[in-house]
Amino acid sequence: MTTHSRLFRLEIDTARQPQHAPLLMVSLEGFLDAGHVRSTLAEHLLDTLPHEVVASFDVDELVDYRSRRPLMTFDADHYSDYEDPSLVLYRLTDAAGEPFLLLHGVEPDYRWEAFIEAVRQLGLAFGVRRIVSAHGIPMAVPHTRPVGLTRYASDTSLLGDHTPVFGQVKIPASAEALLHLRMAETGLETLGVAVHVPHYLAETEFGDAAVAALDAVMDLTGLVLPTADLVAAAALNRGRIEEELSQSEQAQEVVETLETGYDRFVEGQRRRSLLAAEVANLPSADEIGAQLEAFLADPGAVDETLHDDDNDEPQA
Repeated sequence: MTTHSRLFRLEIDTARQPQHAPLLMVSLEGFLDAGHVRSTLAEHLLDTLPHEVVASFDVDELVDYRSRRPLMTFDADHYSDYEDPSLVLYRLTDAAGEPFLLLHGVEPDYRWEAFIEAVRQLGLAFGVRRIVSAHGIPMAVPHTRPVGLTRYASDTSLLGDHTPVFGQVKIPASAEALLHLRMAETGLETLGVAVHVPHYLAETEFGDAAVAALDAVMDLTGLVLPTADLVAAAALNRGRIEEELSQSEQAQEVVETLETGYDRFVEGQRRRSLLAAEVANLPSADEIGAQLEAFLADPGAVDETLHDDDNDEPQA
């Protein structure tokens, strides 16, 4: 296996004989992740699926320590621990025995293009053809309603029947988002999902959003992933949220206001769908034009046809 980038180090066994894994899941911490969706999903996969480290990145080349300030432990009269940042490529196996890769750790502060080139080289070595990621975004939605999603892909035909929520917008860049763009430019398929998290839960864990993200990833990729533990944890998390909100009348009013707005939006979408269905049943411009031509050619024939249609009843 030939590699060029000095930003990562391969494990010895992997360097000798890399095993193909056509899907790469990307989970870079440090940028927007409302509800802790990205980190919860990655930790769940590493806790429940067999995995091994196949490569690790040199974070000294990529991380601004003074902006992040990793935590240390001071124990009475000495320093006892240092939580050093890491960026690691894992090889996992899903419940159906299919291998896939997970790139998990801190988002690089420096050398984004060099980092992406290093990921591209690793992807070539492992036969990666698709890239997927999931994270949370804060939205003015209540936690008491179904979790919404914004799906995206380099090829929108991969998304199936999906109605976008946003139009064209300018957003702050991230290494993960740039990775999607650059990998798509090389011909790889890239997919992702942004889960809509209530803005009042953006800074805390929101288990229902993580479950929605897991379901969306399975739908987009075909992976078979364990869900039971995550669903159970989400139920407990939901109970804690309800308990905390019940202690604040102001918080309850905020949720009720969001519920009203959400329900109005859903009703508006439903009416729009009904209107679209009604419009679809109307004759097309071509059909109207054909009838007009027939009338001009023989008004009597068209008139007889209309009368026949009006009297079209079952005969005894």
